[in-house]
Amino acid sequence: MLDAKMPEAWRVLRIQSELVDGIERLIALSGAVTVFGSARFAEDSPEYQQAVRLGELLAGEGISVITGGGPGLMEACNRGAHPQPGTSIGLNIQLPFEQAPNPYQDISLNFRYFFVRKFMFVKHAVGFVGLPGGYGTLDELFEALTLVQTRKVQRFPIILVGERFWGGLKNWLVETVLERGCIDETDLDLFRVVDTVDEAAEVIVDFIRSKE
Repeated sequence: MLDAKMPEAWRVLRIQSELVDGIERLIALSGAVTVFGSARFAEDSPEYQQAVRLGELLAGEGISVITGGGPGLMEACNRGAHPQPGTSIGLNIQLPFEQAPNPYQDISLNFRYFFVRKFMFVKHAVGFVGLPGGYGTLDELFEALTLVQTRKVQRFPIILVGERFWGGLKNWLVETVLERGCIDETDLDLFRVVDTVDEAAEVIVDFIRSKE
């Protein structure tokens, strides 16, 4: 019985090593904006180009930008940030498909465990930006909303880019989730939907400057 449980004990050490490595590698960050988005958008898509611009706008202000480190919109945002004063950071995850580190990262970390990676997404965050994405993006969005709602982290802007993409989710939260009493009306103020990355960057930069 003891031998059968040994792999679980070693897993705890692997988790600990990922936490220690992540904390040490990012210890110098005073604040960063975490950007989520799909790995499936191609370089010639409007969404990719907008993500490049978002990285440029944020890192151009000297703000560090954190993404999931993979292809698609993660790559695009790192690509925009990479030549700018702000640091371009990728928190990569080991997956059987869709995930390969993009080449536009000043700091590149690799994780085996989603929950350790999500901890690192939040630890230094002074803002979140959600670009169009799938289950992973939604998971990260609601993780951030839950942490802010329950005051486990200090409140920061959570901006969703694209009324056409995010409008249906917002309507569902209002017409179904709020209507059934599963959230309070004030919970809807925890995020904001905007149409362009320029608007998203402006909100984030204004928030960061107000704290200086």
